[in-house]
Amino acid sequence: MADEKLQLYLAHRAALVDYAAPIVGCRARAEDVVQEAWLRFSRQQDDGDIRHPASYLYRIVRNLALDHTRRTATEKVQPGGDEILVELPSASASPEQVVTQQNELGAISRALEALPQRTRVAFEMHRLGGHTLQEVATHLNVSVSLVHQLVRDALSHCMACLEDDL
Repeated sequence: MADEKLQLYLAHRAALVDYAAPIVGCRARAEDVVQEAWLRFSRQQDDGDIRHPASYLYRIVRNLALDHTRRTATEKVQPGGDEILVELPSASASPEQVVTQQNELGAISRALEALPQRTRVAFEMHRLGGHTLQEVATHLNVSVSLVHQLVRDALSHCMACLEDDL
């Protein structure tokens, strides 16, 4: 029976590739699908249940081709994806960026130290601590508009110091 299966496969092989190619979108992949279909078909026990072996072989090819198409769509293969990944910026900072960030933090720290205490506290509570203007005003026992002015002055001072240092 193995010889009959082989003869059937060889007789239909070209037609099977033609059948699978439009489904998978590539003749080379269709060849792979037909080869896999042959392996499955040849391993199938011949217990007389298969009335139309050629139809069964075509069904195997169709199912494998559809599985391949679904798998490819699920994986969302991106042509040239490796090249795109190489061009993506690194998630970690370069040594130059680390030094620049450290210099900026130092400049901001010095700028905050130079501020009057009330202005610095207002800025740190609001911008760094996430407190509302009302909460800062209550803590400092001043008006909300004054806290707004203090935060704005501190921010302007830090920006000016950053520009001067860099």
